Amino acid sequence: MDAFIYSLNSTVPIFLTMIVGWLIKKLGIINDEFANKANKYVFKVALPLLLYKDLAKQDFYSSFDGKFVLYCALTTFVVFTSVWIATVIFMKDRSMRGAFIQGSCRSSAAILGMAFIQNMYQDVGMAPLMIIGAVPLFNIFSVIILDMNASDLDMSEGKRADAIKKTCINILKNPIIIGIVLGTLASLIRLDLPLIIDKTIDNIAVTATPVALICIGAGFEGRKALAKIKPTILASFIKLILLCAIFLPIAVFLGFRNQTLMAALIMLGSPTTVTAYIMAKNMKNDEVLSSSIIVMTTFFSSLTLTGWIFVLRMMGMV
Repeated sequence: MDAFIYSLNSTVPIFLTMIVGWLIKKLGIINDEFANKANKYVFKVALPLLLYKDLAKQDFYSSFDGKFVLYCALTTFVVFTSVWIATVIFMKDRSMRGAFIQGSCRSSAAILGMAFIQNMYQDVGMAPLMIIGAVPLFNIFSVIILDMNASDLDMSEGKRADAIKKTCINILKNPIIIGIVLGTLASLIRLDLPLIIDKTIDNIAVTATPVALICIGAGFEGRKALAKIKPTILASFIKLILLCAIFLPIAVFLGFRNQTLMAALIMLGSPTTVTAYIMAKNMKNDEVLSSSIIVMTTFFSSLTLTGWIFVLRMMGMV
């Protein structure tokens, strides 16, 4: 019973915050413009600073876990390629493939991952190392998959190559990746910022998680998002249950425990990231299916993540 209460205390506050975002949007306290601006603030300012802060304070010379980073990278590679191959074989409607693959594989590792682990342990622990191993590959795979399944299949090879090149450059300019790189460098050179600057970074970074969760809640569109129910259910099952059932035992076998194992769980079993919709729409893929998967995985992850945490807690792993 104690393990179950522990699990609920770890997950429910996250989703209650998202419900608050949905509720204050319905009450007219915030609107779409506010949510869009706040999302940009989180992705471009608060979250990069949160990642920078937590990475900069890590002692990589003593705590860097190369085995864990490699596990995250290899697992991400295997997950995307396996789901991609299976989707090409079994899904006849090519127009849904890109959104389905991305929705089945791409986690809210940066935002929800930080939120869950912070809520459980008061710091993000090994989550930044998981992000280093997985998030760049999330972006790279998503770009390739969405581009190869875009609706404008008559695009010339030259223009298609230019589009891929431009997107790859944008990935390198991604504020989250910049925050990760700068935080890692700050840790490696043992950078010690003046107290005034350090506290300013802390004050901004602490806003990343609550503002992001409110924005996710405010962005749900209900009935429209659940228009394509069958592929949505299948993608949600893969995202929330199947990947964890296959790859979490491997993480346990490799000796990962506590925050490290929680970071692996978030990488595998957290809901599909909201940016999947933006990328699907901009790259001429099925944005309706993307929205549907995001809504369903976010809703049901309150149950599945609680279940996974409960199991790991009962086994003494977290």
